[in-house]
Amino acid sequence: MSRPPLPTALVELLRRPNAAVMATVRSDGAPVTAATWYVWEDDGRVLVNLDESRVRLKHLQNDPRVSLTVLDENWYTHVTLIGRVTELRADEGLADIDRISRHYTGHEYANRHSPRVSAWIEVERWYGWGEAKAAAGDA
Repeated sequence: MSRPPLPTALVELLRRPNAAVMATVRSDGAPVTAATWYVWEDDGRVLVNLDESRVRLKHLQNDPRVSLTVLDENWYTHVTLIGRVTELRADEGLADIDRISRHYTGHEYANRHSPRVSAWIEVERWYGWGEAKAAAGDA
């Protein structure tokens, strides 16, 4: 497993609106995964956004450890980011979810009624597969 910073080729992959699966840790220690949207930030952190009522948010509040697997169009190429949530903040005015939604759909987020929380993941380690593994050799 490698540590940040990530090679340029992987940052380019992470900047695209790819499918991703986020894993959190339940209170009993079991992992839980769910598909999610994300945005790669210029500072090397990852922004995700959760409905305030989601159990995943409670998992992150209890245990900030998280992993995010990002799949390229060719799913054989993927990168897994391992880290922890270092910041949780109410998404006032839905600005963060709108930014993420525009990244994926080109439009603001449709549900304007549910409160949301933004979470920033600090990447501690990462590994790739397929072309992402080859890109790691370019680091």
